[in-house]
Amino acid sequence: MDRIDPHAAHAGTDPLRDGDQGAVAGGAPAGTFDPWRYRDTAGVADADLVGYKVEASDGGVGKIDSASHEVGGSYLVVDTGPWIFGKKVMLPAGTVNLVDHDQRTVSIDRTRDQIKAAPEYDEASHSDPTYRDQLGGYYDETYGALPPGTAR
Repeated sequence: MDRIDPHAAHAGTDPLRDGDQGAVAGGAPAGTFDPWRYRDTAGVADADLVGYKVEASDGGVGKIDSASHEVGGSYLVVDTGPWIFGKKVMLPAGTVNLVDHDQRTVSIDRTRDQIKAAPEYDEASHSDPTYRDQLGGYYDETYGALPPGTAR
């Protein structure tokens, strides 16, 4: 499958549909977004991503402070540095579009504003199911903020 490009235009009215089966790059079933699973096409494997730069669709976000490869619970914690006053953000693995190991860069399919508006990272409760549901729900809803005719 091709990697997801949030700016690519598609001919169909619903970029998630493939026939009537629905498909999203990375193996998400029936067009659903799985926030806690890296896409198969992202190139993550079990690589140590700590220290990699994170690029949103419209610019740099920061550097990865920690990364998880938990089955069904993978995520990145990104130190945003001065961009949003040194705040850390937690990005579900499903937002990762592509990893460039040569450049040590992780591209995500969200904008800087979408990341800035995300629920605040709480180190003490990052593994709490309620917090994860809230964060996963936020990133699932942000797909609706992409312009019509763009891929998820």
